[in-house]
Amino acid sequence: MASDRKPPRRKGHGLIATICAGGVFSMVGLAYAAVPFYRAFCQATGFDGTVRRVERAPAQVIDRKITVRFDANVRDLPWSFTPDQVAQTIKLGQGGLAFFTVTNHGTAPLTGRAAYNVAPESAGPYFLKTQCFCFSNQTIQPGQTERFPVIYYVEPKFATDLNTRMFQEITLSYTFFPVRGGAAA
Repeated sequence: MASDRKPPRRKGHGLIATICAGGVFSMVGLAYAAVPFYRAFCQATGFDGTVRRVERAPAQVIDRKITVRFDANVRDLPWSFTPDQVAQTIKLGQGGLAFFTVTNHGTAPLTGRAAYNVAPESAGPYFLKTQCFCFSNQTIQPGQTERFPVIYYVEPKFATDLNTRMFQEITLSYTFFPVRGGAAA
């Protein structure tokens, strides 16, 4: 008679499968959303050497000077991209204006976007930009040369932060990447 017994029916297999599938889809969705959220977090806080965008420079300028060096790179574009100046020395809180020149050596219009950061990374929260070509896509026609301005400043608090006060130089670095199917700014 023991062989006539049916094993107890397991309930909830469909529920477990649904929960697992929902978990997998949620993780994939979060993975795609992580990049824009991380970028927004870095831009808001200056984390990982990311420069912040602001509307205007501070009212306070202090006498301490800092040298800002400029670096320009291109990835997967037939462009030349160079800073018009290697470095500038400014007072903390004082606005700086730097120019970069881009030439499209290709045979077609190309759209690129400049990613940016500063070194040392701890300077990121204090390096602020009010205007930059890196805030939007840039389309350059074949053979065309464009000159782009960057307006920036370094907050006076840079001089009192234990992690930054010993630095005399900051490097602002840009890398232009292609934007596939991107629209002009």
